[in-house]
Amino acid sequence: MSRIFLTLLSLAIAGPLLAGVPASDEIVPNSSAATPWEMVGSKEGVTIYTRTRAGSPRKEFRAVGEIDSPTHSVFAVLNDPESYPRFMPYTRETQVIERTKEDVVTYQRLDLPLVEDRDYTLRSTHTVEPGPLGATYCIHWKPANNLGPGEKPGVQRVRVCEGSWELEPVTGATTRATYTIYSDTGGAIPRVLANRGTRVAIRKIFEAIRKVAPEPQYSGVKG
Repeated sequence: MSRIFLTLLSLAIAGPLLAGVPASDEIVPNSSAATPWEMVGSKEGVTIYTRTRAGSPRKEFRAVGEIDSPTHSVFAVLNDPESYPRFMPYTRETQVIERTKEDVVTYQRLDLPLVEDRDYTLRSTHTVEPGPLGATYCIHWKPANNLGPGEKPGVQRVRVCEGSWELEPVTGATTRATYTIYSDTGGAIPRVLANRGTRVAIRKIFEAIRKVAPEPQYSGVKG
């Protein structure tokens, strides 16, 4: 079962960069009608919280952790969906459909062990605000499946995936990252396994970003 937990990684990975409108056949509960955040664990430099939205059986997750790279470098990693298959586990395919100065629409297909592939199209939008220690980046995403490829045989379409990243400089070389994800894996994975798997997945996301952010193509980007 632990392998199934890890398959949920890529569903949470969608969060790093992508935002739009929910699929027409899916109603997403209002996040303002939710229980308070509750801490469920702290491990590997990442503290994870959960809450429940009114009228939804799904858990919403929030994670906070520090990354030893400048904020603009972390943002550069998250804003590079073309390279996700190289460093984000289980990401089989990405296709940038549209990119502007402040948003990007991206299709992603996930190659998951033991279960069918998953796919989705998302639109992410980002803002940048100046601060005393440097720029703060905010990225928000929601589904935009209507803008991407149609459903494919043998691939489970993910219809619920929304969230955000907030990247705040702690020092010139350290970033405090806050990651929020509300998603449904699709298919017949029990929710208790999905919730456990998401906690594992979130830590893997931070691990992947910490690993690649110092690479020259990201560390050389100016904020």
